[in-house]
Amino acid sequence: MDRALIINLAYILAAFFFVNGLKKLGHPSTARKGNMHSSLGMLIAILASLVSKEILSFQMILIGMVIGSIVGVLAAKLIKMTAMPEMVALLNGFGGISSLLVGWGAYELTPKLTTFTAGTVALSVIIGGITLTGSLIAWGKLSENLPGKPVLFIGQKLINAVLLLVTFYLAFLFTTGPVVGEQYFFIMAGIALLLGILLVIPIGGADMPVVIALLNSYSGIAASAAGFVVNNNLLIVAGAIVGASGLILTNIMCKAMNRTLAHVLFGGMGATSTSGDSKDVKGEVKPIVPEDAALILEAAQSVSFIPGYGMAVAQAQHSVKELAELLENNGCEVKFGIHPVAGRMPGHMNVLLAEADIPYEQLFEMDAINPSMESTDVCVVIGANDVVNPDARESEGSPIYGMPIINADYAKTVIILKRSMASGFAGIANPLFLKNNSRMLFGDAKSSIHSLISYFKES
Repeated sequence: MDRALIINLAYILAAFFFVNGLKKLGHPSTARKGNMHSSLGMLIAILASLVSKEILSFQMILIGMVIGSIVGVLAAKLIKMTAMPEMVALLNGFGGISSLLVGWGAYELTPKLTTFTAGTVALSVIIGGITLTGSLIAWGKLSENLPGKPVLFIGQKLINAVLLLVTFYLAFLFTTGPVVGEQYFFIMAGIALLLGILLVIPIGGADMPVVIALLNSYSGIAASAAGFVVNNNLLIVAGAIVGASGLILTNIMCKAMNRTLAHVLFGGMGATSTSGDSKDVKGEVKPIVPEDAALILEAAQSVSFIPGYGMAVAQAQHSVKELAELLENNGCEVKFGIHPVAGRMPGHMNVLLAEADIPYEQLFEMDAINPSMESTDVCVVIGANDVVNPDARESEGSPIYGMPIINADYAKTVIILKRSMASGFAGIANPLFLKNNSRMLFGDAKSSIHSLISYFKES
């Protein structure tokens, strides 16, 4: 059989695994299979690409694959689930630098670039550079190696717009000039790297789910541009799939947080006012001890758990599952309400709960669980804050006003597990904590749940 035909068939097979994997990633019950299918597609694509380019010596390729595999396995095994958002941000950055290096390599190794190739090189370098430094800033904010608060200065958006226009003007000169100028290339790359920093630093920690989704889209678009540079159809297709899916996810995240895509693209998100400071919130905190909370849960016929980043930090997901099983054995109906932006990246809570083998049929998205919230006996909020803040519905002056939330306050009784009354990522107080039907169970979430479990086992 003709080698070219075999390679094309391999690319088609790889593309099938990519699309099928992406489809399966859309639901927690099939996400693991989807990840495996996508990985298999990538392996087929790599092998086919190596053969198609007629590489005679594979020593360096094999060394790189071995090193990369070791790093990947160690990362998967050693990195805690709470640090997954940071790792995803870094992976987006790896995609960006790969595209940048492909463009640079094509520029250095190709004696005379055609207009089309020069254009694809420019796009690969620009988008790859923005993705690289933007992802590094996102990683720094998520890992708390950099301040999570928005970094704002006068004329920020204007400067970003001017730099973006200059970058694309240089790309135009680089592409259409009679002689491809080295000075255009490196200035263009430098401004792109700077833009990645400037576009992400104005975004606060509360909006990182949107940023991660957007950077994922950028990495896909950069990969697609790199595919045009090296004339690899599969890379073009795979990059386009990642870019489109990332953009769709970004739009979903924007709607879930009452943001506009323009705000994401041009920065300035996450800058909250102090109108929601705790001193402006009226009411009285009503603490509760684990024994009393357990009595309330024991009498409940329906309980909804609302997990947030606090649950991830406490690593309480396995304890939550055990408590849920005890409640079910007591004749209680148990649900889990998942807000689209709960945690610090899209799907963070789904991954944590799946890790604890919580049944998928118990996981309900925000729109699915909200209609039943008024008839819920007890709503247990575990480390969530902004995604259950009633100000999003009731206070027009709130920075999160208009943001869709899980209506936890509609439940007959709300038990909130938190270490303190501290604000969430949005930096504003939550009046839910002071409502008449709310009780605060202070302390580490995992320890508090263990106390509840102990009561049930003893009784």
